[in-house]
Amino acid sequence: MNQNSLITLAVADDHPVLLAGMISLFSSSARHKIIGQADCADASMELVKTLAPDVIVMDLSMPGDVFRTIAQIVATAPQTKVVVFTAYCSIDSALKALDAGATGFVLKGSPSSELFEAIDMVMSGQMFVTREYASQVMNGLRDRARKQALNEAIKLNVREQQIVGHLMQARTNREIAAELRISEKTVKHYMTGLMAKLKARNRVEVVIAARQNQDSETAARR
Repeated sequence: MNQNSLITLAVADDHPVLLAGMISLFSSSARHKIIGQADCADASMELVKTLAPDVIVMDLSMPGDVFRTIAQIVATAPQTKVVVFTAYCSIDSALKALDAGATGFVLKGSPSSELFEAIDMVMSGQMFVTREYASQVMNGLRDRARKQALNEAIKLNVREQQIVGHLMQARTNREIAAELRISEKTVKHYMTGLMAKLKARNRVEVVIAARQNQDSETAARR
């Protein structure tokens, strides 16, 4: 983004005084031009459809489903970046807004410079979270990513884990059957299931895939 390029803005807030304050703030900047305003979630969506601003600055406490509207804006008008400007100072609210597709999250009460910085950063393809608890939000995102990776790891039942353990020791089906006191036919049955579950074509690939799966689970728990 060229530092001197004009950024078109839409502002959405159902509090008249705050809305007027934002309009006044941006009107004093030569680099920003307000082209529309809204006071509810639905009106925000229509504003983006009609005017296609570079950035829409949205409050979370407006009437309507603001989080759903953010997701709709991101899905249907990806050229418009969403910056949340809210008094909701909770990590959950920030995570939910970022999940919906917002790339900026600024708390009301923060210095006005943070709002301008957030707009500049989202326009350059980056994310901005108000400094007051940016580290907590980032930790929340990382924790959830770990949980997702753990959930996506392939789950093996106890018997499958036992058989994989023996396969890693290069034991034959007969040796595994003797060790676990089950029939070779049962071992072969489990092998067929393991190959399907791990998308492996033979026992060597089962071992490789099982090791990779273990590594994924270990990394997700760190």
